[in-house]
Amino acid sequence: MSLVEQRRDAFEQAVIERFKESGFLEVEIRVECLGRSGDGYADSSVDAYWAFWNKALDSVVIELPMVWAGGSFKEGAMSAVGVRDAIEAAGLKVAS
Repeated sequence: MSLVEQRRDAFEQAVIERFKESGFLEVEIRVECLGRSGDGYADSSVDAYWAFWNKALDSVVIELPMVWAGGSFKEGAMSAVGVRDAIEAAGLKVAS
């Protein structure tokens, strides 16, 4: 699955979840809100939300720690900890 497909899937699941909280049926949401128009959505509000969603994700930039090129397994594991810290410092979750 491409990055765009992953984003779109997560976006559509979020839209469905939110609209279901407002009492809409999933089939209504998929037909009336998530109908496609080109790379976006036919519903102008949902299309704007899609643009905002992508802009927010594109704005995340994570400065990774420098990689130590020598040594042992232990040093490699320490690099992974540094990467995890950098991701979390950007306000993102890291799967365990």
